Amino acid sequence: MSKIKRRDFINGTLMAAGVAMLPVGCDNNTFLDHIDPLYYPPSLTGLRGSHPGSNTHAHTKAWAQKTNWGVTTDLKESYDLIVVGGGISGLAAAYFYQQKHGQDKTILILDNHDDFGGHAKRNEHMIDGQMRIGYGGSQTIVEPKHGSPAFHALLKDIGIDLEQFKTAYDKSFYERNNLGAVTYFNKEVFGTDKIVRHPYCNYPNYVEGLTMRDKLSNEVAAQEAPLSKRGQEQLLRVLNGGLHELNIPKDKLNDYINSNSYFDYLKNTLGVDDEGVLKMARNSGLDWALTGTDLMTIATAKNVGAMGFIPKKVYDPENPYIHHFPDGNASIARALVKKMIPQITKEDNPDALLLSIFNYSELDKSSQATRIRLNSTVVNVKHSGLPTNSCDVLVNYIKENQSYQVKGKNVVMACYNMMIPHIVSDLSKEQASALRLQSKCPLQYTSVGLKNWSAMKEMEIGMAMSPGNMHQAVMMDFPVSMAGYEYTKTPEDPCLIQMISCPYGVTIGAPAMEQYREARYKMLSLEFKDYEYEIRTHLSGMLPKELFDFDRDVESITVNRWGHGYTVGGPDDSVEVGRQPFGRITIANCDSAPGADAKTAIEMALRAVGELS
Repeated sequence: MSKIKRRDFINGTLMAAGVAMLPVGCDNNTFLDHIDPLYYPPSLTGLRGSHPGSNTHAHTKAWAQKTNWGVTTDLKESYDLIVVGGGISGLAAAYFYQQKHGQDKTILILDNHDDFGGHAKRNEHMIDGQMRIGYGGSQTIVEPKHGSPAFHALLKDIGIDLEQFKTAYDKSFYERNNLGAVTYFNKEVFGTDKIVRHPYCNYPNYVEGLTMRDKLSNEVAAQEAPLSKRGQEQLLRVLNGGLHELNIPKDKLNDYINSNSYFDYLKNTLGVDDEGVLKMARNSGLDWALTGTDLMTIATAKNVGAMGFIPKKVYDPENPYIHHFPDGNASIARALVKKMIPQITKEDNPDALLLSIFNYSELDKSSQATRIRLNSTVVNVKHSGLPTNSCDVLVNYIKENQSYQVKGKNVVMACYNMMIPHIVSDLSKEQASALRLQSKCPLQYTSVGLKNWSAMKEMEIGMAMSPGNMHQAVMMDFPVSMAGYEYTKTPEDPCLIQMISCPYGVTIGAPAMEQYREARYKMLSLEFKDYEYEIRTHLSGMLPKELFDFDRDVESITVNRWGHGYTVGGPDDSVEVGRQPFGRITIANCDSAPGADAKTAIEMALRAVGELS
């Protein structure tokens, strides 16, 4: 029997037990009075991300077109602004609205999850009495110097100093501990458990300080790969390949690589047909281009550093990949919440927020201007009159299987764009169709609490590419110490490792949307025990048995499943058409850019607030 600790019941059994005796139609202050004082979502492990129960009503609305939610209680609550979606974009929209119209303006933020932040999810692990903080989604402030003045002004106002990362991020950690980029071949797919000191791709290069130290030559790396002799020869052809292999005139090369498939290049130009080599190649891009490399052009594969293209630095020296809080961009979300709801924590110093325990019972008090209502799935948003002259907007949501209605003078939709046509029922056909064309690829970040990392140290693993496993990459968490939080110091200390999974469909070359649906369905059909088995098999096969025992050394697992992860922009002008203001309703979020980072989420919020009349 597994000894892994799992606390993932907040939106299920424990939560339901706590509210079962509440009368239908009770106000939210009454609800908050019944919240268990231990209600603290960041400390939960098990299945997180879009946790079980968080998407039930949304899926029923989208898939079954459900409209009858039973008796709806009118809460008689009216707000200057209602925000649908409590991720970074939704929180930023609330912030910008009060900055523009006054701190006394009343705002209600509704979110279907049990925590705020959206993809910016905080994971806490208690290991042998030490707190290890990780992230479950939005990872880093990417290229902050490219951010707008409004973005930088927001960060400054909520107490985030980008200069601190220059010393907080320990660039020498990997080199000091002789940790590099390797590849783990698993027995199930490749016939043996083996580590080779070569990543076979560029993916690890985005981690600042993780050098390709002691990397084998291409010739030796091909010989070391557990493939047939023929497969090894093909692998070497790929590793030594490149654009020089293409017999294309120089003046036509750019058009050619932008219109021809990377997999066709592998198969037809380099003569690759070995399944193991193709599997390695398919999994060599991970989340850099939102699909497996089987759907990439040669140009895209080259840009992301897929297998066979010369590794390059991902970010320029002015924008190194170091702007990472231990909890990822959850720190931005928490700072925004603290700014708008000061009583969420007694800490007033912004530097103290990282280690602060937030009091979630303060999120939705009637005495404050900004309120955040969690576990609340919005199912209908409609103007009370004609969109052109309506005075307000009615918003219906489901909480604890009960239907409620509130009213707002304005609404910002900061949820997934593809859900908006199902929620805002009177959109024009053109706008609704454009929004339906937007999508997101599935993504999974799993944080694993280890009692020590001696086995990782012994195998010199900073990151292990794992083409045969569910999680295609395993890495030591980013080495960041700040605001009183200390990153793991020695191999004997507790640590977090991050396991990254970009699930694809089974059929190589199938259209992206088909692969997303297939991968999403499989992801959501698995139970925690299935993920635990995969992680157990992965780590036990990769790490030496004399130094690693799964039941002894793994303290906790948090599987952050995002069926709808990174934004995938729709075709042509569908993004611009989809995000147009509609009466008193505007649209924020990354899908409206399209983009997939906190900077974009914030800037889309600013645009949406500016579009409100």
